[in-house]
Amino acid sequence: MEFIWVLFAVALLGFVVASIYRRRSAGGIALARPGDPDAADPAAYGFLRQEDLDVRLPGPDQDLTDVLDLVQRTQDYRAAAQLLAGTEKEGEARWQRVQSFAGAASLELARKPAGDPSQTPGGQWLRVWRTEQPKDAGGAAVHAEFLVQQAWRTSTPGSDEFRIIMEEAKEACGRAALLAPGDPVPYLTELSVARGLGYSREEFEQLWLKVLDRAPHHMGAHLAALHYWCEKWYGSRELAYSFAESAAARAPEGSLLSALPLFAVFEHLQDLTLVANLYESEVVTKAMHGALYAAGRARPDDAVLPHVRHLLIWFLVNGSRWSEAMGQLIHVDGHVGALPWTLSQDPAAEYAVYRALAVAGFEANGGTPASLLR
Repeated sequence: MEFIWVLFAVALLGFVVASIYRRRSAGGIALARPGDPDAADPAAYGFLRQEDLDVRLPGPDQDLTDVLDLVQRTQDYRAAAQLLAGTEKEGEARWQRVQSFAGAASLELARKPAGDPSQTPGGQWLRVWRTEQPKDAGGAAVHAEFLVQQAWRTSTPGSDEFRIIMEEAKEACGRAALLAPGDPVPYLTELSVARGLGYSREEFEQLWLKVLDRAPHHMGAHLAALHYWCEKWYGSRELAYSFAESAAARAPEGSLLSALPLFAVFEHLQDLTLVANLYESEVVTKAMHGALYAAGRARPDDAVLPHVRHLLIWFLVNGSRWSEAMGQLIHVDGHVGALPWTLSQDPAAEYAVYRALAVAGFEANGGTPASLLR
């Protein structure tokens, strides 16, 4: 791991992508001067430059991207309302789109806070949406998620301010649920509220049953619920693993739930750091194989599939499984709005380091752009 972080520091100075190359004679990876003809070049594989990587989304959703750009440019919410109205309630895409609209409004408000008489507060389009269409289910869902994101972004968990915003978010979730019977999204948003307000296990399980009644195999819902069961919140490593493995065991064909144990492992890596050959250990290997199996059988347009691929890239590179990492990179390159990159101050830079390592390792073992199956 120290080797990885050293390389990350080098990348922040702008040298890694150009300076990792294949050493044919030794079969290893070493540093080369920028511009060296033997340097491994991610661009040779059609990968985007670091500055062109999209940090907003984990993978492509052109309709969402177009509407986000339009809404933020015009401050007119109607395109967002129309997109959500046409998005399947039970699908993964609706949850991701609600989160994206809410996040966009929250970030706008952070850049242009309320109370400054010289400018219109950011995210005004969401307030207008709720005022003009108070019974619109999409707007209600976005508003509830907006409040949750505001609580985590602007206040300290456990503080009075945090609790006040979360209580407001809880009420907003209830209103959104009433406007959209059968839609799991308001309950998914409340899963984050449950973590913020410290629901008891009985309260949380009652909420979880409401989610399962509406979308029993929803991967986004399981990812949101997993946090509650993790050791850093209200569970333990054993409870988190049990939750993830039970979901994986009942996953239908084509479901990404088989990848859930990998997310549980990631959330508890600190507990595993003393394990020798961590990335070759049984617990990590089993979780990686489950995620690879799920990714290989999921629908290509599954909105959560890029999340799985990004986490796989991180594990595969750390495990020196270069070819398999490249096999995931070719599907997601261009978008980096997913774990683990979003934990970094600069997601694009962190992703670029791991991508450079994957390219270098792939070429050090005889791989070429021509040999990489697409």
